[in-house]
Amino acid sequence: MPNKTTASRWTDASTILDFQHPDIQRLVIDRGWWALDPTARIGAVYDFVRDEVAFGYKASDNLPASQVLSDGLGQCNTKGNLFMALLRAVGIPCRFHGFTINKALQRGAITGLAYQLAPPSILHSWVEVLFEDRWVRLEGFILDRPYLNALQEGFADVEGSFCGFGVATTNLQAPGVDWHGQDTFIQKEGINRDFGVFDTPDAFYQQQGVNLSGIKQWLYTRFIRHWMNRNVEAIRTRKVKPSKRHVQPPERGGGLLGAKL
Repeated sequence: MPNKTTASRWTDASTILDFQHPDIQRLVIDRGWWALDPTARIGAVYDFVRDEVAFGYKASDNLPASQVLSDGLGQCNTKGNLFMALLRAVGIPCRFHGFTINKALQRGAITGLAYQLAPPSILHSWVEVLFEDRWVRLEGFILDRPYLNALQEGFADVEGSFCGFGVATTNLQAPGVDWHGQDTFIQKEGINRDFGVFDTPDAFYQQQGVNLSGIKQWLYTRFIRHWMNRNVEAIRTRKVKPSKRHVQPPERGGGLLGAKL
């Protein structure tokens, strides 16, 4: 068990984890999260980030948590920023684990020019929470329930492994994304590089940068991500049925649908 001084590394605020922001503090008070025991507290924050912050693509990965909260939208890294900030706001130690994922798992959520512009490996992360003297790995908060349900309905005949539309899992119909004091994953099987753990996302992005730069970043920020988000929303609201042509065939033995962490 870490001592108090060591544990402060995992409870402090940072530029990205700006949990002292009035909007974050107000949310914590309004939801009454401090009154819950640690297990329920983690679960309440987890469910909020998963289902009340819609899955979607932000302008950059290193946005402050308060901005993600204000926008009500995020992908793995930006939802992770908010999740960590909220955990620390209610006294739960947590840390950042950085990776890259194969862009194939985004096919379908990202199509056409947007998919072509995406790098082959995309920066990814999950959050590790100190719970009952052990680190629990949480990634299942990335996709909101309505979006995941739409994929499960659209691919109801798929049993076992699935890769596409923001998912890389060994079981699409029962991916294990609910908080029960254990690890949760939804994109882990697409991981192809492990950067290790960091006390804050700030430290990770200072070391690794962000996914895009230059003209690609400009095009993505101004135009492409808005199209991507409209596509995700159309899937979520069943206006568009996800197509099997975007699904990646399962592979084993390394990286895509083969991560062993």
